[in-house]
Amino acid sequence: MTLRALSFDAVADQYDTARPGYPAALFDTVEELAGRPLRGARVVDVGAGTGIATRTLRERGALVTAVEPGPGMAARLRRTLPGVPLVRAFGDALPIADGSADLITYAQSWHWTDPARSLPEALRVLRPGGALALWWNVSDGSVPWIAEQGARIEAWAGDGAHGAHSAHGRGDGLPESLEPVERRVPWTRRVTVDAHLANLGSHSVFQMRGAPDAGAFLAAERAALLARFPDGTLEEAYVVDLTVVVNDR
Repeated sequence: MTLRALSFDAVADQYDTARPGYPAALFDTVEELAGRPLRGARVVDVGAGTGIATRTLRERGALVTAVEPGPGMAARLRRTLPGVPLVRAFGDALPIADGSADLITYAQSWHWTDPARSLPEALRVLRPGGALALWWNVSDGSVPWIAEQGARIEAWAGDGAHGAHSAHGRGDGLPESLEPVERRVPWTRRVTVDAHLANLGSHSVFQMRGAPDAGAFLAAERAALLARFPDGTLEEAYVVDLTVVVNDR
C-alpha cells in the first residue's frame, strides 16, 4: 500500500458522495460468473473504501465483511454502514479464516495491492468453488468530450494521470491457469458539472499534486465543461472492466 493509495483518506466524504456507483448489470454478471446468487453469500469486500460497492452488495442480500486500511475511509464507512463488520487491514494480509468466503470483491482497489501476496491470500480465504471478482469503472474514451478531458489531464499530470480517467494494473496479470473470465459492462449517469468535478478531484492524482495545482486545473476544467455543456449537466460514460476467477482447488 502506497502513500498515494492512502491519499483518499483526506477526501473520504467527497469520495463517498461524488464517486460513481456501479450498475445493476455488473452485479448480475458477478452472480452469473460466480455461479451463485449474492443473496446469502459470505462476501469479503477488500479495499472497501467508504463502502460504495459494499452498500450494493448488502442490498443484494450478501453477508458482507468490509476490509479497509485507511482510517478516514473506514470512519466514513462506519458512519454510513454501521451494521457491516469492518476489518482494518490490507489485501496483502487478510486477517480472515481459511475457506470462509463465497466471494471476495475488489472494487476499484486490486491495483493498490501486490498480486504476488494478495492473490494467494484471496485463494486462501475463498472456499473451494468460491470466486474472486475484480472490477473498475473506466471512463469511456470513445466519447469525444471524455477523450478530450483525458488528454488535458495527461498533459497536466503526465505519468501521474493514471487512475483519473482509466484503470491501471487491472486483472490482466492473473495466471492463465486460474482461467480468469473478463467482461465489460457499459453504463452512464447524468450529473452536474460540479458533481463531475468533485468526482474528478477525488482521484489520487489531484490529491498528490496539492490544492493549488489541483484547484487551478479544476477551475480551468470547469470553464471548459461549461462552454461545452452550458446547462451545467453532462453524461458520464463508463465501462466497468470485470475479471472473475473461480477457486477450483
